[in-house]
Amino acid sequence: MSESKTIAGPLTGQCLCGAVKVAAKNVNPEYHACHCGMCRRWNGGPSMAISAQEAVFEGEDNITAYDSSEWAQRAFCKHCGTNLYYHLKPTGEKYLWSGLFDDQSQFKMAGEIYIDHKPAGYAFVGDHPRLTEDEFLKSIGMK
Repeated sequence: MSESKTIAGPLTGQCLCGAVKVAAKNVNPEYHACHCGMCRRWNGGPSMAISAQEAVFEGEDNITAYDSSEWAQRAFCKHCGTNLYYHLKPTGEKYLWSGLFDDQSQFKMAGEIYIDHKPAGYAFVGDHPRLTEDEFLKSIGMK
């Protein structure tokens, strides 16, 4: 991630039905888009997620998490299906879906991953890093 000003927070948000609420502190406002097949299938398009040093969830009994690969876990509200976060096991980081938050005005795109899997039907503008699958996996120590 490039250098950015961290938002102290807390930034608040919730799933579509309100059964899960989140309060995040020390949020990096730079979101990254993932074009991998799993994210596109899960979201109906690319995922866009931010990182936070601390995220406290209310309504944890309404969260379902599952291992989507040997190195990642995905979580969603078991009532409305809203995607909540992506947990990258090798680093322990959790990436929260940017759409969860009530105020997204400070968020900006900072990069894309799995760019070699992106379908031709859309493209994001801007001058930001675009990593292929191999480049991304190397960056997290998986290759």
